[in-house]
Amino acid sequence: MYIKCWGSRGSIPVSGKEYIKYGGDTTCLEIRSKNDDIIIIDAGTGIRRLGNKLIDEDRYRYHLIFTHAHWDHIMGFPYFKPLFLAKTKISVYRCPFPDNYVEKMITRIMTPPGFPVQYSNLQAQFIYKNGCPEKFSVGSIEIEPIELSHPNRGSGYKFIEDGKSFVFLTDNELGYIHPGGLEFDKYVKFTSNADILFHDAEYTPQEYLDRTGWGHSVYTDTVDLAIKASVKRLGLFHSNQERTDSELDDIVKSCRQIIKEKNHDIECFAVGSDMTFEL
Repeated sequence: MYIKCWGSRGSIPVSGKEYIKYGGDTTCLEIRSKNDDIIIIDAGTGIRRLGNKLIDEDRYRYHLIFTHAHWDHIMGFPYFKPLFLAKTKISVYRCPFPDNYVEKMITRIMTPPGFPVQYSNLQAQFIYKNGCPEKFSVGSIEIEPIELSHPNRGSGYKFIEDGKSFVFLTDNELGYIHPGGLEFDKYVKFTSNADILFHDAEYTPQEYLDRTGWGHSVYTDTVDLAIKASVKRLGLFHSNQERTDSELDDIVKSCRQIIKEKNHDIECFAVGSDMTFEL
């Protein structure tokens, strides 16, 4: 399993010299299976660069999965160039909720006056498939959803191939249970022994004092989850739009110190644009 981050920023894309190391695009991940199936998770602004890369590679078949419908996770969708090519075929999974939720969500994105090109005018072929809340598969990768603790709800995912697991839980508040969300111990069980965990770590402890209930985690809770779940590698995700590279580096240092003090051996890092991982 190959994983690439095309965007990990939260809430809104940013640019500038303070954001070079970790990038400014909002959420978009690419996963490729051992058989080279392409899975795209979320359509934040990072999906624009991904689309350009896929066209360069002459690749036009993809599987698309959404975590939830907040703007920063879908705002790049209209700028995904393969949408405008008739050779493109996209299998879209009915997540984070079943029935026609995802069809309606995509249609709303491509509705004037919000965007001048309507969904019905796209050249790409869309194939909608059942997904959440049950387990489903894309080729050799098994995908297990879990409810996120986040306003308006959503789904996180565990991707499993050949006994290796990657867990993606962005926009998940570990310190507060939103409607549909789960208790902390349920997330520990879900992430248990994951080879790689990407988890929301937007806030510092001081910031979280007046942001409780906003739908994002304080990084100390994220580290606690990783330790209790015995994950091997922890990627801090959904970086605050104001968080500079140097501030993120300081948070990583703090997390590593906590891990060391608790006598655990977890590799910890902040997830940034263009980072790649292999399992």
